[in-house]
Amino acid sequence: MAVSKVAALLTSGLIVVASASQVFAQDAAAASPAKGLEVELNGLAPSQKGCMMTFVALNNLAAPISNSFELAFFNDKNAVDRVTVLDFRDLPQGKKRVRQFDMPNVNCESVTRLLINDAPVCDGPASGECMKGLVTRSQVSVPFEG
Repeated sequence: MAVSKVAALLTSGLIVVASASQVFAQDAAAASPAKGLEVELNGLAPSQKGCMMTFVALNNLAAPISNSFELAFFNDKNAVDRVTVLDFRDLPQGKKRVRQFDMPNVNCESVTRLLINDAPVCDGPASGECMKGLVTRSQVSVPFEG
């Protein structure tokens, strides 16, 4: 009888451990990075030319890439003020890179929203992968969308 109680306790303990393992595996899968690019608008600062824009990019794709993004700048009337292509150059797989662009004749205060409209250059992965799974965020008051 004592042996059967010990066996029952061991069995129930194994079930608890197995259940906990499944929960941890699910949490780990949920915490794993997205399989795309993450681009953050990290700063806007007035410069001698106009507006210095700082971005932080993280390549979560399966390969290193070289890319550019077409960005649309919106003004206080929610109208597109300009569209320009910014060359983010090489982005190694799994690495963060800071990219700064000094935008001539742009007043930082007049930029009310930024939109990644397209990725005209996306060398490395399959076509379209630079926009697929794109995650954008902003560390400043200006919204940044993808």
